Amino acid sequence: MNAQTKFEGLEVGFDVPALPGMNEADIQTPSLVLDLDALERNIKKMGDYAKAHGMRHRVHGKMHKSVDVAKLQVELGGACGVCCQKVSEAEVFARGGIQDVLVSNQVRDPAKIDRLARLPKLGARTICCVDDIANVADLSAAAQRHGTEIECLVEIDCGAGRCGVTTTSAVVDIAKAIDGAEGLKFSGIQAYQGAMQHMDSYEDRKAKIDVAVAMVKDAVEALKSDGIECDIVGGGGTGSYYFESNSGVFNELQCGSYAFMDADYGRILDQDGKRIDQGEWENAFFILTSVMSHAKADKAIVDAGLKAQSVDSGLPVIFGRTDVEYVKCSDEHGVVSDLDGTLKVNDKLKLVPGHCDPTANVHDWYVGVRGGVVETLWPVSARGKAY
Repeated sequence: MNAQTKFEGLEVGFDVPALPGMNEADIQTPSLVLDLDALERNIKKMGDYAKAHGMRHRVHGKMHKSVDVAKLQVELGGACGVCCQKVSEAEVFARGGIQDVLVSNQVRDPAKIDRLARLPKLGARTICCVDDIANVADLSAAAQRHGTEIECLVEIDCGAGRCGVTTTSAVVDIAKAIDGAEGLKFSGIQAYQGAMQHMDSYEDRKAKIDVAVAMVKDAVEALKSDGIECDIVGGGGTGSYYFESNSGVFNELQCGSYAFMDADYGRILDQDGKRIDQGEWENAFFILTSVMSHAKADKAIVDAGLKAQSVDSGLPVIFGRTDVEYVKCSDEHGVVSDLDGTLKVNDKLKLVPGHCDPTANVHDWYVGVRGGVVETLWPVSARGKAY
């Protein structure tokens, strides 16, 4: 199916923000725009890195919530599968053809467990995290009821302070319970240190991950001494993947934001003290916004406000410009400081959001642009899948 056929009958503004073949300047705003060249370079770079270090890369679907982006990461970056945080996300990716799906979270509600147990019928390897031995019986019962297999990772809280057990003995006890349960398979350990991903200093991040690596290594060795092997020892994010990949214990990375790059991740520093969005990764993800008013001489008002983005990690940064600054927002308005009055009504700006994950979740479409021309539209497939 070519792009023309795929989007035949759709109307710009009513159905979609743009159509293939349009100039980037004609995209309706506010919209999510992907620089396809930068996106592909980011994906290939991470894929090449993982391969060179003998690592699998399981991309994080909660970041982009897009089957199309995930497929690109599999095809171009050699990703082994996808992480999801919710069963509803996992269902979208499995139905979309992703064949290896990890719910990197606990699944405890009976209805959600039942849905999880049905995922293998869609052709997807199905994995979830466990941090409570009481969860094992419920997962087992559901898998047996549907005649499927659920693979399980024991989650270690290695510093994030969220889900996960904190002792090696607990890891071993839960792993043994999984190993002996009908319909379940023990597949390894989940150990993602999320709390340190956005720490500015490379050395500070390394100190935190060193603690995590020690915990994981101890657990893997204890399991091995009991004859239990780990197929997956997973973790690693955009701010730490180089630590896990050189740890000698992790074998699967779970990076997400590297592909898009947002303003909050962009400011953290690499080993040489350089921002990671100035050499390591490229900005590929933008909110395209238009100036809708310049009634005040020193400020322009744009159409991307709170409802077009998440500002939990700070305000967006205007891409490629130092003469104007996004300084404030309300529901439907963004305020841009324009002291020299350089902007005009209907001028367009590209914003780098503070946090890509929740920003993507409030849009229906990605507009893929190459060389200033719209090449494709991709739905934000798992938008709103929070259950």
